[in-house]
Amino acid sequence: MKTKSSKSLLRGVRILVGRARHQAGALAGELRKLGATVIEIPFIEIRKPRSFKPLDSALKKLDSYDWLILTSVNGVDAMWERLDKLPLRNRHLEHLRIAAIGPATEKAINQRGVEVDVVPTEYVAEAVVRSLRRRVKGKRVLLVRAKIARDVIPRELRKAGALVDVVEAYETVMPQSSGKRLRGALEDPRRRPHVVTFTSSSTVRNFVALLGSRELKLDGVQLASIGPVTSSTLRELGLRTDIAAKEFTIPGLVGAIVRAVAPPPSST
Repeated sequence: MKTKSSKSLLRGVRILVGRARHQAGALAGELRKLGATVIEIPFIEIRKPRSFKPLDSALKKLDSYDWLILTSVNGVDAMWERLDKLPLRNRHLEHLRIAAIGPATEKAINQRGVEVDVVPTEYVAEAVVRSLRRRVKGKRVLLVRAKIARDVIPRELRKAGALVDVVEAYETVMPQSSGKRLRGALEDPRRRPHVVTFTSSSTVRNFVALLGSRELKLDGVQLASIGPVTSSTLRELGLRTDIAAKEFTIPGLVGAIVRAVAPPPSST
């Protein structure tokens, strides 16, 4: 019995990665290590908010908060950029309890020399709420997030008695230039992906919008979702989830793709 090298598990498999350009490297790199042909067409673009005034105002009064919640690496990057400009230092965060939505966000915080107190076992907003609900009554909470995001965390923590301030650190927009490239990839039999990856609800919505009014012809294309919220958005827009990560992380998504599409080992 011959077993396939990990470097060739996905050989011959074309995978479309739609993460923002500056973040696509991690997912694309892992897939290429496994032999996949990766097509990078960003479905979202990360931009600075129109004004940093609300975020700066909140950061200037960090001493009035008990908890800080960060829900993405983008939020971490934006927040520390503003801390540097104000200027504020990590010592201004020492009194805070910090919650991160998942291991990637936790790692980004740790890399800046700050420890995280809470990371839920599932990397979704509902799990953040479950982790904090009994700990925030009467506490002031600062939630740093994207301009448009689900309101699960602030709504449920307020119900639990917390005083929650939500501030915008960045926004996600749709890169219009990706539409032509996306349609071209799907219509060219030599480039048509076997798998399209979705790492957030925004990537799903923008994928559909980028295709415009054209009928979605996705026969033979498997749609891979990083987690239940993303899968729910796929269903909401009339799309299926063919591949679902068991662990809601980039490594979890890669593992799910391998299990779903890697050719079986050959025998001699």
